[in-house]
Amino acid sequence: MERGVRNLPNKKQEEYIKNISENILPIDYYSSRKIWESSCWDKIVKSETLLRLLITPHERHDFIMRAAVLQGLISGKSYRQIGKELWVSPQTISGIKKATEESIYKSYLERSKKKQKEEKDNSFLFQRHKTKKRAVRTKFGTTYVSF
Repeated sequence: MERGVRNLPNKKQEEYIKNISENILPIDYYSSRKIWESSCWDKIVKSETLLRLLITPHERHDFIMRAAVLQGLISGKSYRQIGKELWVSPQTISGIKKATEESIYKSYLERSKKKQKEEKDNSFLFQRHKTKKRAVRTKFGTTYVSF
């Protein structure tokens, strides 16, 4: 084989390349990134080959588990029953239940970050205004004196 010459794509690779080029348009064709992302997601979901190509086995497992949890919630099972059957945490079940109410899934980590940010913002309002002090070294040790 000559140096610098690459193997030509096989039939399966050609199929993937054709499928992507037909379904995923460049971002320049859309007025915003959000609209482009939404359009791409709709096309990927409709195309089984793209979905298989782009989703890892771990992501597929997570997706299936979330769907099974949702089915358990709809059928009226308790968190404990769902957790025992599927080996998922109460936080995951709660997140999926909240996703049905909010129409978007957010992981426990995403929800906790938002909650921490809100608490941090609120705590700033209730902090006492601290007076500035300077350190003064004495024979008894360092003491702090207001300016």
